[in-house]
Amino acid sequence: MSIEVYRDPWGIPHLRADDPRELAYAQGRVTARDRAWQLEVERHRAQGTTAAFLGPDAVEWDVFARRVRLADTARRCLDRLDADTRAWVTAYTDGVNAGLDEGARRSREFADTGLTPGVWEPWVPLGVWLSTHILFAGFPTKLWREHVARTLGDDAIELFATDGPGTSGSNGWLVDGGRTATGAALIAGDPHRFIEAPGVYQQIRLACAEYDVVGLAVPGVPGLAHFGHTGTAAWAITNAMADYQDVYRERLRRGPDGTPEALGPDGWRPARAHTETIEVKGADPVAVEVVETDRGPVIVPDDGEGGALSLRYPPRVTGELGFAALPALLAARTVADVDRAFDRWVEPVNVVQAADTEGGTLHRVAGHVPVRPRDNMLRIVPAWDPAHAWRGRYEPLPRAAVDGIAVMANERGLAGPLGVEFAPPHRAERITRLLEASKEWTAPGMAAVHTDTRLASARPLLALASRLDGLSPEASALRDRLLCWNRRMAADSVDAALYAAVRSGVVRRIAAHPVFAPLAQLPAYPALFAPWMAPVARVAYALETLLTSGPVPPADRAGAVRDALEEVAAAPPEEPWGATHRLAPWAALPDEDDASWPGLDGDHDCVLSTSSVPGFTDRSARGPAARYVWDLARREDSLWIVPLGASGVPGDPHRRDQLPLWLRGELAPVITDWNRLSKEHPA
Repeated sequence: MSIEVYRDPWGIPHLRADDPRELAYAQGRVTARDRAWQLEVERHRAQGTTAAFLGPDAVEWDVFARRVRLADTARRCLDRLDADTRAWVTAYTDGVNAGLDEGARRSREFADTGLTPGVWEPWVPLGVWLSTHILFAGFPTKLWREHVARTLGDDAIELFATDGPGTSGSNGWLVDGGRTATGAALIAGDPHRFIEAPGVYQQIRLACAEYDVVGLAVPGVPGLAHFGHTGTAAWAITNAMADYQDVYRERLRRGPDGTPEALGPDGWRPARAHTETIEVKGADPVAVEVVETDRGPVIVPDDGEGGALSLRYPPRVTGELGFAALPALLAARTVADVDRAFDRWVEPVNVVQAADTEGGTLHRVAGHVPVRPRDNMLRIVPAWDPAHAWRGRYEPLPRAAVDGIAVMANERGLAGPLGVEFAPPHRAERITRLLEASKEWTAPGMAAVHTDTRLASARPLLALASRLDGLSPEASALRDRLLCWNRRMAADSVDAALYAAVRSGVVRRIAAHPVFAPLAQLPAYPALFAPWMAPVARVAYALETLLTSGPVPPADRAGAVRDALEEVAAAPPEEPWGATHRLAPWAALPDEDDASWPGLDGDHDCVLSTSSVPGFTDRSARGPAARYVWDLARREDSLWIVPLGASGVPGDPHRRDQLPLWLRGELAPVITDWNRLSKEHPA
């Protein structure tokens, strides 16, 4: 093999090889050396075997992974791949296997947990992709909506879904050559996901005779699925917020031999069933019956009403995951090439933007959205009713021409016909206004857009506060201070902290209002779905709607604001927003106390979307998992950053060296000159 590994000053790997398969092998090997612990956690998550080394806290995920048949679905999708793509994926896993032992020796987590590196089979990257995105479309929200409808009535089913929830989000924007200093397009943005240590995105360069691409990879998956720049074409995505997973209420019974049967449109039919055992470190094994009906795998065996719930999702139905798009993207030279590659995309459903050096632009939706009644998109539907069957896929998917500026921020826009819940329009509107202010945009200038902290969603609460009378002198002074506040959620702002404290008080009071009391009696769903079923969080993300409409009487809305102002005025926070709004990344084995993580600018409705859960915690587990600017004039003028660093190895100098830049809103240069890189010599 002729593989060469180079590193830039941030430890980012730049790989060269003779051909795409050899390069895929190199990508797998270097990722295993840099991220062995992360890769093995992801492999076990796809298999549903994390409790064997992480203990009882991991059982809930493992049970879900087994029930929803992640590994089996990944194997099905691998079997459907064309021979070339399958060989390319296999080369990647061969590389992972070649680098795992070395990576494990560098990562103390293996010794701490007693975990021994396993073997990566070719299906595993597909399993990693599925496990990463199976909850991405938010099917548990249908469990919540069903609960709302059953307790508050069918008229309330979308009460909490109006332009929410605020935790979902990514920003992306395309500025064509007419609005840049160079006359060539810029693509920029930041995917908002759970911040993990190590990070969910890996900066990397992949170069061979056929192509030379820089971008952000998902560790454990070959290629550059979401963000990449080939030199002549570049692309980026955000979550389209489409609805493409259905939850069915199943009636199950046992046949004479104990085999489960499920009632479908054609009557009772056998369901496929078997039992699996989950090994648990420090506890007894857990037996799980895995049942699958003609709709899909049973994810809730008992819904509390004598039935069960099954999940129907496209890769399980079709055996297609869209991996054939990945090598095609790497070879793209023009926007047309990118467009054709995304025609093969399946999961998740994304909004795509692309541009090329010839002036071409692209703004479209890509993925598989089944055609079925709107009720399927809203709530749990009966498996035995033929009206709720899938009837093909939504084609053609929406697209739009780019006229100067195109913005994608999960709002109800291009993908509107495909979903129910979308992010509020604030981020998209703010980005558009910022971009319209100049026709001389440069890559460094985009940092001002990435880091904007204006909070438009504060308007309804402050409007109610402005109309209050009879406040105590202290509360009146607090109210007046907030009305003069610049509405920027800066980490060093005490005014932002005061607003956040009042907002949390309002959220708690609205959530505790008698009209919402029935929501407190939650169905007995698995604990994995608890974040989607939390009334306080649901009120927090729908607060704009609930303060301007809905079942809480206007006088009680005003009363909630009044009481929250009085409460905060009596004991106001003295420290700025960043004192409590701190980064809280997820790690399989946390090695730092929460207090050691830094404070953050932003909030969930800011362009700088660092999400917390008002009324519950100011800590932020979600935020920009990367930032990027792709320059189509000169790729070497492109910029990128991740929250932590290129390495997942404890003690490595590149484990968290990008964090200071990320906090300041700065980006690192994309270095493409091989002479400015350091060649890594084989051990």
